[in-house]
Amino acid sequence: MNTNIRPESMTRITTKELADKFIAEQIEEVRAQVGDKKVLLALSGGVDSSVVAALLIKAIGKQLVCVHVNHGLLRKGEPEEVVRVFKDEMDANLVYVDAIDRFLDKLAGVEDPEAKRKIIGSEFINVFVEEARKLDGVDFLAQGTIYPDILESDGVKAHHNVGGLPEDLKFELVEPVKLLFKDEVRVVGRALGLPETMVERQPFPGPGLGVRCTGAITRDRLEAVRESDAILREEFEKAGFQGKVWQYFTVVPDFKSTGVKDGKRLWDWPVILRAVNTVDAMSATVEEIPYDILFKIRDRILAEVSGVNRVLYDISPKPIATIEWE
Repeated sequence: MNTNIRPESMTRITTKELADKFIAEQIEEVRAQVGDKKVLLALSGGVDSSVVAALLIKAIGKQLVCVHVNHGLLRKGEPEEVVRVFKDEMDANLVYVDAIDRFLDKLAGVEDPEAKRKIIGSEFINVFVEEARKLDGVDFLAQGTIYPDILESDGVKAHHNVGGLPEDLKFELVEPVKLLFKDEVRVVGRALGLPETMVERQPFPGPGLGVRCTGAITRDRLEAVRESDAILREEFEKAGFQGKVWQYFTVVPDFKSTGVKDGKRLWDWPVILRAVNTVDAMSATVEEIPYDILFKIRDRILAEVSGVNRVLYDISPKPIATIEWE
């Protein structure tokens, strides 16, 4: 039997009761597979890896080693939340790696989007391998693979699957949610006690904010992306858009325009707001945001984010525009 095929008879997980049953079954399966060995997990803080981490903590406790790599391209507050939830609240065996300078130094002056992606991906593997080599008795690699990944990419999820590992690191895979759809993973996450902010986290590109700080990444412009994005998410949540709009974020492009403040000329960046709805990410429509909400977001960004003098709203659908800018 192909274990990567979801049985047609499999009940969709829509309630806590069904989620609890699934969790109990997976705990038994993981314990049988792993025994007394250690399992390594790259914990990004996204929905899939967070649910896998919470489930494996219940199953094998300290045998799970979570590695959280902070490359400086995460959204505001995300690294802190990962540490708080998993280390402080769940008592996970968590390795936190501050690799911000390492990543940003490698990315300095790199403008091409694909080149940025390759640097971020390869450097993540380098950091992960370094941490893996420090550990003894690790025979397994856990992944947040979900069922759409199997359908779309033959079982390989690029931003979770740590491909390109050296030959001597021959890990057996542990993929407890590989037969679930994203909505089912969220139900399981709630049943495991993960916070709603983590369970409902929006889709996030593998290179993180690196593709929303277009062109060559600079630390000040990256911070403008992070701060403006936090304001947008906060105001959308207040307005009731969380859960109703599929994805929303900000972009700070690598060009400036003239402005004026307190009678002085400014030469600063624009912040571009993006909010879209989609079913399959192959096409997307733009969310219509009332002007009073847009104006509130605008006023906060212009007042609170350094180096910015304009706020724009991207009303381009997909196609012809892509959802992300890079």
